[in-house]
Amino acid sequence: MAKTKSKRIFYLDALRAVAILTVIAVHVYAVTRVQVMADFATGPSLRWLFSQFTGNNLRIGVDLFLMLAGALSLGREWSIREFLGKRIPRIVEPFVFWGLLTGAIAVIISYYFGYKFIFAFDINSILHFFYGVFMSTSPGFSPYWFFWMILGTYLIMPIFNKWLLHSELEEAEYFLVFWLITALFDFTLNIDFPIKLTYFVSPIGLVVAGYYLRHTKREILNNPYFALALTLLSAILIMVIVTYFSTPTKFHTINRYSLPISLEVIGVFLLFKNFNKFGLNLGFIKNENSLFRRFTSLLAKYSYGIYLIQGLFLCIYLKILPCWEYFSYWIIFFLLVLFSSMITMYLFSKVKYVNRFIGAK
Repeated sequence: MAKTKSKRIFYLDALRAVAILTVIAVHVYAVTRVQVMADFATGPSLRWLFSQFTGNNLRIGVDLFLMLAGALSLGREWSIREFLGKRIPRIVEPFVFWGLLTGAIAVIISYYFGYKFIFAFDINSILHFFYGVFMSTSPGFSPYWFFWMILGTYLIMPIFNKWLLHSELEEAEYFLVFWLITALFDFTLNIDFPIKLTYFVSPIGLVVAGYYLRHTKREILNNPYFALALTLLSAILIMVIVTYFSTPTKFHTINRYSLPISLEVIGVFLLFKNFNKFGLNLGFIKNENSLFRRFTSLLAKYSYGIYLIQGLFLCIYLKILPCWEYFSYWIIFFLLVLFSSMITMYLFSKVKYVNRFIGAK
């Protein structure tokens, strides 16, 4: 896929768009899956399989964001001051802005419309609620854990950047082998590897993987059919594991840093990177002015801001939407959260001075 006129690399934008779409899908899954739990007792139904696919196979959004951070930032001539001076405000300012604004909205609609974001309206309760907003413990704001994770990742990235800048890609492979070992033992088998490999544990492993996969020249990793096979096989493996370990009263959830998810996200990254090698003549992808390309780029541009506000819309729609047939309910829920968040970002992007704080890039 070619670069756009704005120097943006389209396959990276497309991956960012997929990342935010999968994040929303997983959050919709979390509030709708209870409708299909009983289906497992008589054998997994189609809607049970769909629910678990969205909840586990699509658990790649955070991983993709981490890979993109590495792909776009590592291996470049950054000083620590330059890197932190540019990157940190870009995540802190939207976090504070949307936390204060959506938190205030949550308090207001709780007071006037009976939402359960907050249960008392004295000063101490409101301050405690806002503390919970930023600590990702208040109702509706649990996705804010992502900020603290990505902040910690950014703080360590200059050190890894200096190493990768003066290393061969084979040295990154050495690191990634141990990262996959931790993915297998720590996050898949849930047992300790005899050797302590704390320094290789995700999420920094995903960051290094993003840098490596973008720049590697290894033939197999630049083969689109290998990427497709890796994606499909890991997706099948995930569904087998989920189905095997689930029960009629419990959904099995795979850790986002587990080996199957790591392999799937590697496959997806490589698939997008090498998609043009399939030789498909798809005008809506090649044409930089197509509706598909423009929508994808807009979604990528707004992705961080969307992440910070979609939880509020999710809670609002959960209260007001009637319970329809499962597939219709899921799709409508997903689309409402997505487009409400996008429209909000678009409108705020038109407000002078405010637009610099909303998380659009």
